[in-house]
Amino acid sequence: MNFWETLWRIVVAFFFVAYLILLFQIMGDLLRDRNLNGGVKALWLICFFVAPVVSGLVYVLFRGKGMASRQNLRAQAAVEETENYIRSLDGKESPSQQIQTAKALHAAGDISDAEFDRLKALALA
Repeated sequence: MNFWETLWRIVVAFFFVAYLILLFQIMGDLLRDRNLNGGVKALWLICFFVAPVVSGLVYVLFRGKGMASRQNLRAQAAVEETENYIRSLDGKESPSQQIQTAKALHAAGDISDAEFDRLKALALA
């Protein structure tokens, strides 16, 4: 095997892997799209199995811009969900803060000794 054959095989392998990555991106976009019904998705999948290269090119030409916007919307939704989860955890007091609050209430006479012990046990649980 000479240099040019090796180089050609490397180039072909690169384009094959790039095509596979694109095909998986298309399949993921197709199956996650909530605007398409099941029949249209099934038709696209059949086309991908019958003529994968042509179907991939047609999909990218007609739905390529939408792929990026749908991916951005999914990423923004994931960020929002993460931020909401973090905010929900941030609003809770730590056990030491809960015990301090209960101690202040106990010192002010707003709660009894039994209630203070119960609140302390809940905070430490």
